[in-house]
Amino acid sequence: MYRVYIIQSSKDQRYYIGYTSNLEQRLEDHNRGKTNSLRSRRPFKLVYSEKYRTKSEAIQREKQIK
Repeated sequence: MYRVYIIQSSKDQRYYIGYTSNLEQRLEDHNRGKTNSLRSRRPFKLVYSEKYRTKSEAIQREKQIK
């Protein structure tokens, strides 16, 4: 199962969209600074997610949202 997610930076209120097979781990990675491009915008909160059966479906939806 894959999830498309939207997180919001508590620092600057910007939204970021992504997909993952492990939402809890991915959010933790974002908040620990393991994503270099978003490190300075921590912390993040999850504001929305959707479930998909396949990675390709999740990628397609992520592109639609972006």
